[in-house]
Amino acid sequence: MAEELTLEDLSLEADLSAWHFLRAFRAAFGETPHEYLTRMRLERAKNLLTVSSRHVTEICFDVGFTSLGSFSSLFRREIGLSPAEFRRRVKPWITVPGRQPWVFVPFCFGQAFGPLESSANPSANSAR
Repeated sequence: MAEELTLEDLSLEADLSAWHFLRAFRAAFGETPHEYLTRMRLERAKNLLTVSSRHVTEICFDVGFTSLGSFSSLFRREIGLSPAEFRRRVKPWITVPGRQPWVFVPFCFGQAFGPLESSANPSANSAR
């Protein structure tokens, strides 16, 4: 997951042309290989931010991003919080080490009903 993967590498592994692989992957999974890989890297980053005390920069590089700035921007856009803010808000929820409260929430449910920010901040919901 942390290594550089290209569309050409993946398509060679599947023994398909790059564009046919891209279309087939999107048809099968509803997202491109790049979107899938990015989502998996963000999920891994969320896990590491929750269960470890490693620096955000280390986590950024460990999950496969090459720029802290782009990682932080993407994390904020997709999750609704900066990596540091995510850590501050989620850490108090963890009662059993290694267990995250969102593990049992299906990805499609989270996508359909919005970012973590609205569910992590109950006062934001009551202000609507």
